[in-house]
Amino acid sequence: MSSGLESYINNTVSIITADGRNFVGTLKGFDQTINVILDESHERVFSTTNGIEQVVLGLHIIRGDNIAVIGQIDDTIDSRLDFSTIRGEPLGPVVH
Repeated sequence: MSSGLESYINNTVSIITADGRNFVGTLKGFDQTINVILDESHERVFSTTNGIEQVVLGLHIIRGDNIAVIGQIDDTIDSRLDFSTIRGEPLGPVVH
């Protein structure tokens, strides 16, 4: 998995954690256990009644054992989205 992450360095990624949280930021680094460092990061909090709230975090470290999915974000498309109008159910935790 780590060799695939090398191509994401200095790119915007979305990380979904095992507890259902969604973090977005610039991937700055990772280690052999996939602990990751995000810069200029924020958490996207989904709601069925309000738009998506973006909580600014700045530099943020996420433990590898809590990561469920990592994906690259297209900055051009992402910048055109109006998050205040998007509604969605919050993700639940990953159940093993």
